[in-house]
Amino acid sequence: MKIGIEAQRIFRKEKHGMDIVALELIQQLQVIDKQNEYYIFVKDDVDNQIIEETSNFHIVKIKSASYPYWEQVLLPKEAARYGVDVLHCTSNTAPINTDIPLIITLHDIIYLEKLNLTRGKLYQIFGNMYRRWNVPLAVKKSSCIVTVSEYEKNRITQYFDLPADHVHTIYNGVGENFKNYNQDDIEKIKSKYNLPDNYVFYLGNSDPKKNMIGVMNTLSCLRKAGNLNFQLLMLDVNKDYLTKVAEYIGDTEILKNITICGYVPNNELPAIYSLAKIFLYPSLRESFGIPILEAMACRTPVITSNTSSMPEVAGDAAVFINPNNPYDMGAAILNLLNNTPLQEKLVQRGLKRCMEFSWKKNALGILKLYEGVLKKETVNSYMETELLPSR
Repeated sequence: MKIGIEAQRIFRKEKHGMDIVALELIQQLQVIDKQNEYYIFVKDDVDNQIIEETSNFHIVKIKSASYPYWEQVLLPKEAARYGVDVLHCTSNTAPINTDIPLIITLHDIIYLEKLNLTRGKLYQIFGNMYRRWNVPLAVKKSSCIVTVSEYEKNRITQYFDLPADHVHTIYNGVGENFKNYNQDDIEKIKSKYNLPDNYVFYLGNSDPKKNMIGVMNTLSCLRKAGNLNFQLLMLDVNKDYLTKVAEYIGDTEILKNITICGYVPNNELPAIYSLAKIFLYPSLRESFGIPILEAMACRTPVITSNTSSMPEVAGDAAVFINPNNPYDMGAAILNLLNNTPLQEKLVQRGLKRCMEFSWKKNALGILKLYEGVLKKETVNSYMETELLPSR
């Protein structure tokens, strides 16, 4: 087979969720598949050494352009030029004017739901406008859809009225660098980012689904009760945005208990998780939640939401809270900070849970889909018996 993989943004320096998923897939396929020909379609950028060409993996750099023009015009033109048999688009959207069989990884359909969770920054607003136009059309053209949890599969099949065998759940994994991080690097990272001694780690940003307002309200409740005795560590968050949120909830004093250390590359994240007392992941809506597994792999107890996909991913290895209730969130944080036996139990359960997810399983499932699309066969039985972790 000649397989095309759209990985437009994996060469950019500051990679985020979908970029990491695409990169992990490509790296695993390079290890397990020496027979098929692969064409990886990317934009050139500063981190262009992250993957290397091999005898059957070819990197096709398509000139820089706006995301829609790159995807709708340049990508299908190049895919046709290289004669690919199937084109896998990895980041929700896909070209709609192509005769090449399409596999689309549809991570989520939050931007299509009436949940008021799709505001955010200007680029996020425009991105969601593009998705709302493109995704319904791309789904109609697709040979099959990949998604990342049973929860999201149910959302997608119901929303688009699709047969269940058109949408395949293939879970994300957790990177080996989180399972096998170097303990000697931890103090170096702590010094590099000037990390506090006692912090709760929260991966928040301006995306409404990440529940920044809920977390800030929780800090305010804890402060007013005299129980805010830790730092909340965030990564690449704009200080002006934080100030506006604090002003909105009426408590700027909580800013004294927030530490921001900027963007942290994926290879340094294990130290950030490892030094945290708790990993707090109280999203309002997720299709998967890779950071849950990353924290577990780094032996950090997790508090996460009791909504959408998060219970499916975390299993019995997390404390679950109502993300809309700041008192529930605050009580869970205080209890876990002061409950060493519970911390230890969650760490052990977390280590066991994250072992059930791997990028190798993910890549094997995707490879089966490539074969199935060309042979017009179903692969549901393989997914169910080989790839899904225990419930």
